[in-house]
Amino acid sequence: NMWHALNSCVLCLCTVCGLRCYTCTVADPKSCIDTKSCSVIFNRCYNMVTKGCQTSLACVGAVDCCEGDLCNSAVPTGPSVILLLVSSAIITLFL
Repeated sequence: NMWHALNSCVLCLCTVCGLRCYTCTVADPKSCIDTKSCSVIFNRCYNMVTKGCQTSLACVGAVDCCEGDLCNSAVPTGPSVILLLVSSAIITLFL
């Protein structure tokens, strides 16, 4: 039936799109709200100085990787937020 064919087509298109990650560059850090559909070979999003798509093999050392759509959020969460706030307060006090 036509409905099942259309559903199958939409599911195939979503699979081809792959993982979505936030992307940005050092030159334009405000662009971290931009997203990118990753190629099928990329199975992780990463956070570093820039954000983009990466394979799990490259997620070592300073490269912080995560799984799932848009998991490398442009808004920092968890302990990194506290560190950011404390360092900002210290810098403000000494300026």
